[in-house]
Amino acid sequence: MTKPKWVVYSSLALSLVGLAVSTYLTIAHFNEHVVLACPENSTINCQKVTTSAESHFLGIPVAILGLLFYIFMVTVNLPMMWRRSSLEIPRLVASLLGVGFILWLVYSELVLIKAICLWCTSIHITTLALFLVLLYAQVTYRDLD
Repeated sequence: MTKPKWVVYSSLALSLVGLAVSTYLTIAHFNEHVVLACPENSTINCQKVTTSAESHFLGIPVAILGLLFYIFMVTVNLPMMWRRSSLEIPRLVASLLGVGFILWLVYSELVLIKAICLWCTSIHITTLALFLVLLYAQVTYRDLD
């Protein structure tokens, strides 16, 4: 038996939202002519966050890491991929790693950079929501397969 349709479609929808925002942030990272649609004040400043030292992890732009993460999540959350029980643990572990990474990013924004990026925050919320849906599905429906 497969997971309920709401799990399959909500995980795919969240993954597609994450992919769209990650794509936008990646384009903005590499194209100086793309201006992030984000207010700039002392607290909210996407430009400050996305150009900070913390916008790279191990020399790789965080935007690229987000893009790769969401390409993977879209792929494993396609309805046909939910039929593969072998992807349940990798799907959940990847989303858990995503949450761990966003915790570091939120810490960086609040403590190190002292500014918040609204686009980044949308990714943080999307990643957390995706993890919660996948965790709920794993815990609640694990005996159905």
